Amino acid sequence: MAENINNSIKVWRAARDMTQEELARRVGVTRQTIIAIEKNRYAPSLELAFRIARVFGESVENVFRYEEGGEAR
Repeated sequence: MAENINNSIKVWRAARDMTQEELARRVGVTRQTIIAIEKNRYAPSLELAFRIARVFGESVENVFRYEEGGEAR
């Protein structure tokens, strides 16, 4: 589990009316990977995090947050 990484991918997708499948296709992963990232079960590589943020036209920091100590919320 990606305990210290939290993300707002679902929020950014909803704001752009984008499906998990569409995001997955645009960044070159499976829909299952996007689901796992959204549910904080998997922390993406730095490269994938940048690709996801780029699709939304946002910085990595706006899409992903690192929280020291304890679990991400």
